[in-house]
Amino acid sequence: MNMIKMTAGLGLMLAVSACTEVQNKTIDQNIFDGGNNDLSNMTAGIWVDPVGCEHWIIDDGVEGYADLRRTPDGKPVCNSDLPRETAVGPFKKGSNFADLL
Repeated sequence: MNMIKMTAGLGLMLAVSACTEVQNKTIDQNIFDGGNNDLSNMTAGIWVDPVGCEHWIIDDGVEGYADLRRTPDGKPVCNSDLPRETAVGPFKKGSNFADLL
């Protein structure tokens, strides 16, 4: 029983040690595609959620990014004519890493 607890404790410590705070969240933290580009240099698409609100989305092949689309005064854009639960635009551009899905 003690061996199981020690193994579980060691696994938990390793998992937590891998967590680090990201200083600059506008930089692509992905190391697998060799890019590490600024997210503003990637092409965003729009995803409409089930309620009808629009979200900016970027998919670099390994990670995906999303943010609520807002009007200049900060209100969410939720009166979309786009179909619900649909992504539009070239949001998978910006990486040389192939997205198999």
